[in-house]
Amino acid sequence: MNKLVDIIKSIYNIKELRDRILFTLGLLLVYRLGAQVVLPGVDSLALSDLSSRSDGGGLLGILNAFTGGAFANASIFALGIMPYISASIVVQLMGVALPYLQKLQKEGESGRKKITQITRWLTIFICTVQAPAYLYGLSALGVPDSAFIFGRTPMFIFTSIIILVTGCIFAMWLGEKITDRGIGNGISLLITVGIVASLPLSFTQNLISRISESNGGLIMVVIELAVWLVIILLSILLVMAVRQIPVQYARRNSVPGSQSSGMAKRQYIPLKLNASGVMPIIFAQALMFLPSLIFQNSSFGATFSNIQGFWYNAVFFLMIVIFTYFYTAIMMNPNQMADELKRNGSFIPGIKPGKKTADFIEGLISRLVFPGSIFLGIIAILPAFAMNFGIQQGFAYFFGGTSLLIMVGVVLDTLQQIESHLLNRHYDGLIKGGRIKGRSTSSAVTMSQTL
Repeated sequence: MNKLVDIIKSIYNIKELRDRILFTLGLLLVYRLGAQVVLPGVDSLALSDLSSRSDGGGLLGILNAFTGGAFANASIFALGIMPYISASIVVQLMGVALPYLQKLQKEGESGRKKITQITRWLTIFICTVQAPAYLYGLSALGVPDSAFIFGRTPMFIFTSIIILVTGCIFAMWLGEKITDRGIGNGISLLITVGIVASLPLSFTQNLISRISESNGGLIMVVIELAVWLVIILLSILLVMAVRQIPVQYARRNSVPGSQSSGMAKRQYIPLKLNASGVMPIIFAQALMFLPSLIFQNSSFGATFSNIQGFWYNAVFFLMIVIFTYFYTAIMMNPNQMADELKRNGSFIPGIKPGKKTADFIEGLISRLVFPGSIFLGIIAILPAFAMNFGIQQGFAYFFGGTSLLIMVGVVLDTLQQIESHLLNRHYDGLIKGGRIKGRSTSSAVTMSQTL
């Protein structure tokens, strides 16, 4: 407890860090307030069916969770930050195939600015497509025509599209401002805040269900919290686990006095156990939503609409494993990594530069992807197991899947940035003995910096 108090005092004593945290909290508050503002001309009381369907999981549940309930509320932030994320993924994937984007990636800061500008314009284009689809799709999602106070006139559609597109752009601007002047990654924090916003209500509903219905009582609640804590710790291990590839710089060894200055210290390339992040879960979840949509009145569609069923989770698990291999293969290029090492005058001890290095890195990635994909698949299907054990659906989603991994990853990244500020000003880190293990060290060479 005393350690926590000392950390808070240290953060408060650093004016720059204190201002960054307050700035971040202020913009997050603005985003959460905007998520409660309903589109003009829409009756918020008539959106109960949409809220209930969004709570049922699937793609709608993901969209509603990522927007902090704004999707089900028909808010001005109903599109959330998802168009920007979609645009970023498209640009990232196209960077593998388009020579122009590959050229920009190699141009340093100027190239990154151009890629950012392309991403922004693509975001606006995606918004203009998703906004009318959202408005016309409200009826199909269970929203009655009476919810539109003035009817769905062309003027209502036009103004609502302008508002939704503007809301998404404003959310994107908030995220970028948090990244520049705040603490942590702004876009990720906006998503995390939206996810966390539903946690208190979900936990309260589960607590009431356990106590009022004589469904285990407080003992079961304590057990659930203990299991949840264990799952969070396992998720932290999944996010932080890295395989460190030692790297030596031949040119630095010849610098006079380099040994005393520490320049010849061996560095490393960190290969993450889960390099694909949560993208395989998102891709798999989106595809799992299609059978129930296409085959609505068949037993096949009913099978894949039961998120607690065996076949749903078995196929879901298998698809996550496949997408993990696919996404990792796209995002990590061993040949490019080997070329960058050779260009920088560095090498892996005991491995010849060039093709031998590429083959060595490819072998390591292959051995990491298998346990990482299995672990990721298990984490993804844990909410189904939680629901089968009587946990309320809303709270069960926090036992695994996309929501939990995003929260863990974002919190760890934010804590790492806070820790860096503390250490740069000669304060103790957030944990005794220094930096958060596996996130950053003085000798670490991150993938974005070196490769």
